[in-house]
Amino acid sequence: MPAYLAAQVVDRSHRAVVGPLRAGRGASGVVVHRGRVLAEWGDPTTVEMAFSVTKTFLSLVAGVAFDDGLLRLDDAVRDAVALPEFRVPPAHAITWRHLLQQTSGWRGTVWGKPDTADAQSVGEPGPPGTSWAYNDVRVNLLALALTALLGRELPDVLRERVTDPIGATRSWSWHGYAGSRLGDLRVVSGGAHWGGGLWISAADLALVGELVRRRGSWDGRRVLSARWLDESWAPCPVRPDYGLLWWLNDGGRVLPAAPSTGRAARGNRGRHLLWVDPARELVVASHWGDDVADLLAAVSAAIPRGATEIAG
Repeated sequence: MPAYLAAQVVDRSHRAVVGPLRAGRGASGVVVHRGRVLAEWGDPTTVEMAFSVTKTFLSLVAGVAFDDGLLRLDDAVRDAVALPEFRVPPAHAITWRHLLQQTSGWRGTVWGKPDTADAQSVGEPGPPGTSWAYNDVRVNLLALALTALLGRELPDVLRERVTDPIGATRSWSWHGYAGSRLGDLRVVSGGAHWGGGLWISAADLALVGELVRRRGSWDGRRVLSARWLDESWAPCPVRPDYGLLWWLNDGGRVLPAAPSTGRAARGNRGRHLLWVDPARELVVASHWGDDVADLLAAVSAAIPRGATEIAG
C-alpha cells in the first residue's frame, strides 16, 4: 500500500487497497477571482486523484437530493432508505445531518473495511450527534445511502446536475471499490484511504468552486440552492470548524495563515485543495501542493475583502 494511503489506515490488517489508484503527475493549480483566471501553474487540465476533496462532492450530490425534496437533513436515514446498516439502535437514530457532519458515530463494516480501521477516528463514539470523527468508512456509508436514496449512480447525478451545467469537462471520474455495488448500481467511495474516490483536474475543480462562490447560480440558472450552501457552511456544534463535509476557517484553525472567511475541501493532508473565499470572490484549486497555506496567504493579501482592484 502506498505510504500516503497507509498513513490514513491504523489497522494493518485492513490496509489492502481495494480501489483503483492514479499516479500523481505533479503540482498543478489555478487562482480565480470573480470568475477570471489570475494565475495557473503546472497543467491545470491534468486529472489527479482528489483524495478527501471527494467528500465535499458527496455534499454537492446530497444538495441535489435536498433541493429535489428527497433528503431532509434532520430525518432519520432509515426513514428514507431500506438499508440494514441503519436498522439496529443506535444507528436507527442517525440522520442525514449526522452523516454529512461526520457525527454519526456509526459502528460497523462497509465494503470489508471496519470503521475502526480509520486512523483519524479517536476514542469510542457517542450517540449520534455527540462526537465527531473524520472517518472514511462512515463517509462510504453516506455514499451507499445516497445511492439508495437517489436510485442512481452518484457520478451520473453529479455530471447531469452539477458539472455539465457549469461547463466542466468530462475528463473527471469517480471510483469505488471492487465489489462496492448496490444491486446493479456501482457505489463510489467518499475518499481514497483504500483507493478510488474522485479524479479531477484543478481547472474543473475551480469551476465547481466558482459555482459555490456564486451561491449555486450559473449564468442565470439555479444549479444548487443557496439554502443548501448555507446549510453546508453552518458550523457543526461539536466541531465548529466543520460543516456538511466542508472545512470552515472561521476560527483560523484549519489554515491559520489564510483568511477566516474561507471554506475548503481538503485531501491528503491539504496537498489537494479547493478554497472558496466569498468575501474576496476568490477560488483556488490545487493538486499536490506543499505550500498551499503560504499561497493562500499571499493571494488573499493581494485581494482585500470587497476589493474592486487587486493590490500590488
